[in-house]
Amino acid sequence: MGTALDLLVISASSGENLKLAERTASMARADGLHCSVLDLTLNAPPLFTPRQQALGLPEQIPLYQEQLQGAAHWLIWMPEYNGSIPPVFTSAIAWLSTLGDDFRRLFNGRPVAIASHSGSGGYECLSALRIQLAHLGAHVVGRQLVCNANKPARDESIEAIIKALLTLKVPT
Repeated sequence: MGTALDLLVISASSGENLKLAERTASMARADGLHCSVLDLTLNAPPLFTPRQQALGLPEQIPLYQEQLQGAAHWLIWMPEYNGSIPPVFTSAIAWLSTLGDDFRRLFNGRPVAIASHSGSGGYECLSALRIQLAHLGAHVVGRQLVCNANKPARDESIEAIIKALLTLKVPT
């Protein structure tokens, strides 16, 4: 798998999680990594439904696929929505699943780290996300990062999760 990026930091929120995604990317760049941020809330495609699918593929989805394929490692920041994953993320995954005969190839063996800034804790969201990513074939780092307004993310924790992520082998 030829990759242009060492790390793609994905945000499923335009709030604190996006700020943390940008902070993570900045820290990774300072460590010499080629890194980019994918904000799923910026110009988000419509919610996936069979009716929306019948209208055609949103222009963002092939762009998402290209960015995801072009990165060796992913680090996903997302808040907890009602004890689960934000709709913008699950919808993006659903849209991506309509591309080609084997969309899991995008995920198979992919090293991924997960993190959440959430007022409700974030643990339920990250548990659901871990299950979904594992189902799709990704290799999810055991360590996860959870923070909130009362327990802000520390640079050392962000650096540790990036380091743990980079130890995972990239599929070829």
